[in-house]
Amino acid sequence: MQGVTTQPWYWSALPEPAALSSLAGDASCDVGVVGAGIAGLSTPLHLAERGYRVTVLEGERIGGGASGRSGAQAIFGVAASQEKLQSLIGADDARKVWDVTVEALALIRQLVARHAIDCDLVQGQLHVAIKPRQLDELATWERELTGVYGYRSVRLLDRAAVRAQVTSERYIGGLFDANGMHLQPLKYVRGLAAAAQRAGVVIHENSRVLHHTRHDGKPALVTTGGTLRCGQIVFAGNAQLGRAAPPLARRIMPVGTYIVATEPLGESAARALLPHNAAVTDINWVLDYFRRSADHRLLFGGRVSYSGLDPFDTAEATRRRMVRVFPQLGEVRITHAWGGYVDITLNRAPDFGRLEPDVYYLQGFSGHGIALTGMAGKLVAEAIAGDSSRFDVFARIPHRAFPGGALLRRPALVLAMLYYRLRDLL
Repeated sequence: MQGVTTQPWYWSALPEPAALSSLAGDASCDVGVVGAGIAGLSTPLHLAERGYRVTVLEGERIGGGASGRSGAQAIFGVAASQEKLQSLIGADDARKVWDVTVEALALIRQLVARHAIDCDLVQGQLHVAIKPRQLDELATWERELTGVYGYRSVRLLDRAAVRAQVTSERYIGGLFDANGMHLQPLKYVRGLAAAAQRAGVVIHENSRVLHHTRHDGKPALVTTGGTLRCGQIVFAGNAQLGRAAPPLARRIMPVGTYIVATEPLGESAARALLPHNAAVTDINWVLDYFRRSADHRLLFGGRVSYSGLDPFDTAEATRRRMVRVFPQLGEVRITHAWGGYVDITLNRAPDFGRLEPDVYYLQGFSGHGIALTGMAGKLVAEAIAGDSSRFDVFARIPHRAFPGGALLRRPALVLAMLYYRLRDLL
């Protein structure tokens, strides 16, 4: 499509800040953190508040990975179902995971308020059903959430009630969560970075970690520019880690996801599409998700690539999905179309743990990162400070490497995903 920029709209909407210095020479700290996304900034912020000296090494710019590119819907739970978690770690620990995800939503509001982060935060998130079986799934979900977990902020909506939230004929019902939210992710990430710096955290950009090693029995992070000697390390780079921690790469798969932004629609036209300004996602395996922006655009995501390739015109393909939901946008121009990678695990549960007693990692958020990444930083900070009880609940979730090895694991995943895509269509 002509005139479409591939830069995320989030980045275009903000002035580019001056780059922070890269690591040069040798330095030391109590805790070294790899990655300056939400997890990699929440971790040092919570540690600095406990008195730790923390340095963050970011390979590119703050928020340059998934944290600054995402659909930015903050929702309850993890990508794996509670039933799946119970089968993996038992009912008691599955409940603890659930409680952490609810706290994660509250933590966003607390961080935004405490540090005065202007990130266009809006309450309200809606899962929508296209098929009768999906409406049955949402009804079952609502009964479980309210009856088993006491989560009272959700309510089941019929077609008319969904139509009042989303001006589209595509959906036959939904599950609305007043506790969910959406925000401008790059503003949020930069706000966390500023808060961390005020707390004394050192952040180096353009400092890609090549590998970690040990000096005098302590872990160290090696970049092209220098070496950071640490008391402890936290890897929070997710799909962007590259070869910095090879054992972690085998347990996640980077999956491409794509979003478009329309031209500004004007306040009345944008409000007509989503009258209550809730974020919306359907529950297909290959799902659509969308929301309004603060400058009255529609931001619409609706494609994934499990192959690692983008063989089609992303902007046009995603635009067609958008028009299927909102035919009234048939003549509206797309100004931005961008992609990025999210890290998924084989079982879709988050993968937190230790590579060594003093080397922690956070990864595998599987599309649920906006809320859970911030909470993950809080949990690993608790563990480093001596209370690993909540972190260890997540560390007990078993994970396997993707089958097929380096050459065949992605084709194997593509074949598996074709099954679920056919299930959506049929």
